[in-house]
Amino acid sequence: MISHLHSPPPPLARFVELFWYYAGVSLPHKQERLLPQGTVELVLDLRSRREGTGGFPDAVVCGPHSRFFVIDTACQAEVIGIHFKPGGAFPFFKLPVDELHNLHVSLDDLWGSRATELRERVWAAPTPKAKIDVMEKVLIAQAFRGFERHPAVGFALGEFQRQELPAIAVVTDKIGLSSRRFIQVFNDEVGLSPKLFCRVQRFQQVLKIVRREHEVDWAEIALGCGYYDQAHFIHDFKEFSGINPTAYLATMTDHLNHVPIFD
Repeated sequence: MISHLHSPPPPLARFVELFWYYAGVSLPHKQERLLPQGTVELVLDLRSRREGTGGFPDAVVCGPHSRFFVIDTACQAEVIGIHFKPGGAFPFFKLPVDELHNLHVSLDDLWGSRATELRERVWAAPTPKAKIDVMEKVLIAQAFRGFERHPAVGFALGEFQRQELPAIAVVTDKIGLSSRRFIQVFNDEVGLSPKLFCRVQRFQQVLKIVRREHEVDWAEIALGCGYYDQAHFIHDFKEFSGINPTAYLATMTDHLNHVPIFD
């Protein structure tokens, strides 16, 4: 397998977690569940250009998800993308990000001719690093809204990604906006409501704890992550992943949010 990862410098560093490239990925299963992170991903399937395969468009924006979706592992044969930080995609798209919630949208529908330019330039670049350099330059040029987020959203995202999630009302009291206005600007930039975003973050906390624990005590994890009780925890886990915690543990891989589906 060939991989190349790149964390960008400012100004993109505030909005982009990683530019990434993978090729030669070979997996024993045909499909995977991708679990929700509440973030946006821009993906170019380079294999689809070479082989003329179907499926998702060869340039697609995966909007912020609050439920799992299924992908074919064959589409990971050669792929490049941008993993945005929570709330990080909004400068680069003209529409409110909540209009992308739980959707996969062709980049052509969002960027028009700039999407074609991106595909062609990435395809022509000779190395993974060169391809990522193209992605970075095009993204900077595509910052419709500049590189400033609403200060209330920036503050709330910092609070909502702490290990101990604060109550939403506590955060709202600190930002000087009405609850209704805060929900609106948060939805516009992040793509999820504050409540739903926090639920997804708590689910992600569970997955990270499971990854590092040698022996998993689900009741202790649920309590430590702020679930009311075991039933509340299992309900949320199933809603976001489509499987129960035990099934996730049995099929867990090195990729936190990729869960194999075996026939």
